[in-house]
Amino acid sequence: MLALINADVDGELTVVKIEGSRIFSVGEPPEARERVVDLAGDRLLPGLINAHDHLPLNHLPRLELPRRYRHVREWIAEVDRRRRVDGPLKAAVAVPLAERLLLGGMKNLLSGVTTVAHHDPLHSGLCELQYPIRVVTRYGWAHSLYIDGEAKTLESVRRTPTDWPWIIHAAEGVDEEAREEFWRLERLGCLATNTLLVHGVALGPAERRRLTAAAAALIWCPASNLHLFGATAEVAGLIQEGRVALGTDSRLTGSRDLLEELRIAAGQAVLTPATLEDLVTRDAARLLRLADCGIVAPGARADLLVVPAGTPLTQVRRSDIRLVMVDGIPLYGDLDAAGAVGFPARWAEVSVDGRAKVLDAGLADRLGRLSVREPGLELAAVTGRAA
Repeated sequence: MLALINADVDGELTVVKIEGSRIFSVGEPPEARERVVDLAGDRLLPGLINAHDHLPLNHLPRLELPRRYRHVREWIAEVDRRRRVDGPLKAAVAVPLAERLLLGGMKNLLSGVTTVAHHDPLHSGLCELQYPIRVVTRYGWAHSLYIDGEAKTLESVRRTPTDWPWIIHAAEGVDEEAREEFWRLERLGCLATNTLLVHGVALGPAERRRLTAAAAALIWCPASNLHLFGATAEVAGLIQEGRVALGTDSRLTGSRDLLEELRIAAGQAVLTPATLEDLVTRDAARLLRLADCGIVAPGARADLLVVPAGTPLTQVRRSDIRLVMVDGIPLYGDLDAAGAVGFPARWAEVSVDGRAKVLDAGLADRLGRLSVREPGLELAAVTGRAA
């Protein structure tokens, strides 16, 4: 049993005990037989949840745009054209899928994300035990009405169990076509309690009222929206209703990581630090139907994030992170924090955005074999056994 003492959980210092992959207790004093690690007032949060990502696209640089778009179909046509004629983009698209998926996982892990909702086919590599983070597997999805059409979208809804989230890009634009997508989904019977619309830039007051009445919800990706359209969804009322989670989209159009997305979100709506953190923990878990994630509580997964004492997530950069644990296993952080927890027994020394950190040696070895690199991550040597 591992006991993390002097952990700041929701503003109170407490003890969090971990047994295997689960949180055993919160608030119980450590016993003599237990291994004790003193967090000295550092904040202990549930691992973050990225509610929307396209994992194979995160090695691509954000493309500069010739103009702002009215509807996402214009952006898709632009990317399709450029990937045929732009040499560097063609080469990036040709990187093997397994490498691209691993980099997508590392983007998330380094920013404290332990669970991600991937909006694409559930490639087998995402379900492997060696994948660095957890990927949501119980979900239904369609890309969008403009890609999949009404018949395929409706079939996806029918195949999805009602206790799984059903996710679709919708109202991604600022024109009437984008807004009308919402009502087309309504007429098809696709708005239900498990419906998650991604983007929703074009939703007006009537659409937001209907979304709330249906007990459906929105996955908000402000960085991507602002880049493509110069606007993002109106979310304040939906957030008050608990109907919003935050996602990064991919780096092709979105932010570098979920921590940066939080900072961008903070600039788009008047939200408290606690409310912003709920968008990537409690609210995201509830909307994605993840009963054992997004909270620090007995029985929950030991997916945990440690950040410096007194620091809201909007002020945290990935190089500030003290520790990230997935299923009770530390994978990234500072040597003093990660080494004290004790697993894995071997660490790789790395540099993240110029700061010395440690990374699980197995992950570092796999990253060192890739043909592409995570920007800002420099690999060094494998250390000896953790202290």
